[in-house]
Amino acid sequence: MESFTHKKPLKAVLVSIQLPKVTDQEMNSSLDELTRLVTTMGAEVIGRMSQRRDSERGVSVLGDGKLKELASWTGGPGVIGPLFVKKKHKAALNFESNNSEEDEELEEFSEEESEEDSNSTESFEAPKEKAQIVVFDCDLSPSQLRNMESATGVTVHDRTGVIIEIFSRHARTRAAKLQVEIARLTYLAPRIRETGGEDRQEGGGGKGSGESKVELDRRNIRDRIKELKEELASIAQEHNVRRTRRAQEITVALVGYTNAGKSSLMRALTGSEVLVADKLFATLDTTVRILYPESVPKILISDTVGFIKKLPHDLVASFKSTLDEALSASLLLYVVDSSDPSFRSQLEVTKKVLEEVGAAEIQSLLVLNKVDRLLPDALSALKQEFPEAWFLSATNPADVKNLRLKLISYFETDMVDEALFIPYTVQGIIGKVRSQMRVISESYNEDGLTLQVRARPEDLEKMRALISPKSKA
Repeated sequence: MESFTHKKPLKAVLVSIQLPKVTDQEMNSSLDELTRLVTTMGAEVIGRMSQRRDSERGVSVLGDGKLKELASWTGGPGVIGPLFVKKKHKAALNFESNNSEEDEELEEFSEEESEEDSNSTESFEAPKEKAQIVVFDCDLSPSQLRNMESATGVTVHDRTGVIIEIFSRHARTRAAKLQVEIARLTYLAPRIRETGGEDRQEGGGGKGSGESKVELDRRNIRDRIKELKEELASIAQEHNVRRTRRAQEITVALVGYTNAGKSSLMRALTGSEVLVADKLFATLDTTVRILYPESVPKILISDTVGFIKKLPHDLVASFKSTLDEALSASLLLYVVDSSDPSFRSQLEVTKKVLEEVGAAEIQSLLVLNKVDRLLPDALSALKQEFPEAWFLSATNPADVKNLRLKLISYFETDMVDEALFIPYTVQGIIGKVRSQMRVISESYNEDGLTLQVRARPEDLEKMRALISPKSKA
């Protein structure tokens, strides 16, 4: 993939294929999102165009007229050239020379046909700026990518390629880098071009005279993916061990669309230095921190990778170990950007992805973030539409404090108030009780300490099991 990190941003033109069931609003919303993706890549969007089509299939994806319009943005020929140009035999050249008159007639006919086709398409004004890259708001097959580059004369990207490139730039931990690399190689394998021709590698025995360079490259990619998956599996095992240790603790996972404000809310709830950036996929790594000020029992907050429409399945599969953090959560906070007109569809995307990883049945709370950007009437309408949701701005300390209290209250509904008697002869229990349970009151007598606590029934049973054997001694 061509690098976007130039001194001057590459200029890009975006292309959308509007299928029959896609409304103008949905198409424009998707193009707006693609604009943000390309901007996050470091390119500058100078134009966008669309065409209604029955499907995204076809050799050229676009119709002839739209293909020429796209080429006017890039300076390309506007037609798909041959993939390979074969040298002609001398006899064929002599034959063409003898039939030059017939060729001229065919050429005239072709020009007339081309003129008719041009007249049948919409006219367009040539753009003032030229684009160095073209980005399609859909997935393109390897042959479609080649054909579009032939017609436009510039590098062509599809939506998945852009998302994978962004992921590869934002991955920081070893696990995230492995996950992204697996997805990138899986995407790249079928798109290896025949740039090196059909040169065969020398080899003794075997079928034919050896593997072609493309075949060898693809085999190397498959081997590399296998190695990466094995390394990722070992790291995932370590993560599973950590999650198992946290399984007995209360955990809240922040989930939602990319750039919904999850990291900002994470930072506000925990007081930690979590990366906050107004970019898509700024966070790829799961971060776990303690709710601050710390509650008793303590509540762990985890931030997860954001979702997006048309998220490549390979990325969902690769990030499964990261998304498993949501699977082990006691509560999911669905964080959405309430100021985004398309947040309802974004919420559906989030739910669909979590359903794919098996986290749909976990208890959840809807958090409508960024309410400070809403007009009073819009906020009032949303409160009527989502009466059970929690409305806040992650930048408002009062809102964050109220959410913290709501989380504590939420988990206390499953707790019970009971008295624990701890004899003076039992050592090391009082500290555990104070750290794991909320102490409401305490009283002393000559035999020991009685603590009135609020805790989960399972935690009370475990604590009694620690107290009982020693109290009998």
